[in-house]
Amino acid sequence: MSIKSYKPYTPSRREMTTMSYEEVTTSTPEKSLVVTLKKSGGRNNQGVITCRHIGGGNKTKYRIIDFKRDKDGVVGKVATIEYDPNRNANICLINYSDGEKRYIIKPQGLKVGDSIVSGEACDIVVGNALLLRNIPEGTFIHNVELAPKKGGQLCRSAGCSAQVLGKEGKYVIVRLQSGETRKILDTCRATIGIVGNEDFNLVNLGKAGKRRYLGVRPTVRGSAMNPPDHPHGGGEGKCPVGRDAPRTPWGKRALGVKTRKAKKASSKLIVRRCNAK
Repeated sequence: MSIKSYKPYTPSRREMTTMSYEEVTTSTPEKSLVVTLKKSGGRNNQGVITCRHIGGGNKTKYRIIDFKRDKDGVVGKVATIEYDPNRNANICLINYSDGEKRYIIKPQGLKVGDSIVSGEACDIVVGNALLLRNIPEGTFIHNVELAPKKGGQLCRSAGCSAQVLGKEGKYVIVRLQSGETRKILDTCRATIGIVGNEDFNLVNLGKAGKRRYLGVRPTVRGSAMNPPDHPHGGGEGKCPVGRDAPRTPWGKRALGVKTRKAKKASSKLIVRRCNAK
């Protein structure tokens, strides 16, 4: 999908770019697959802000996506390609031969009228979903499960994919988008192909207002605050951090600190980390 630019009739329009949406075929979602999405404003059930910089934004409704792809042996046809306000990838409405309708993430190359199917014996074709043990080496996949029948958790955003490198016992070795190589049970499912809308990361919002439309509120620098509000605050003029390392608003180290638990169960399944030299 190509990038659309504008004539600079205002300062914010000068750098602003958007997706052209040339492959989107309809602007109205399937009513049976849409639910109301309530905004939290970053607050928990007690009204306390637990995630900063969230609030406002345009109203959106959630599209129910089929991440499990467990409708085996039933052929589905791509009816429409739609924009989804909840993710950076586009989605496809699939009409199955038994009358059921489901949404899936749109991979590159899938067009209206194409047929897809899931199951153990299906072909290696873009959009088909099957077990990892039945996918040949070198194949690019997305919507990868980490646990059987849990639904895809990896490689779901625009332009993302993973590659099957080989098989080792009951595991399949997969290289992820980050460069990490890990083992995944061969009974987990994945979808063939690369997620579409790969140019999404080239879009320039152009103005702060568009970020507010997405529900993102401003972030104030710690050095612009007072000492009671942030460890970086205070001082005369522009001051350095003045401590051994940058800190969070709560006094913890902000950079260079490992956040992964040392004894996490899945650590033994990681063959090569993404930050390995």
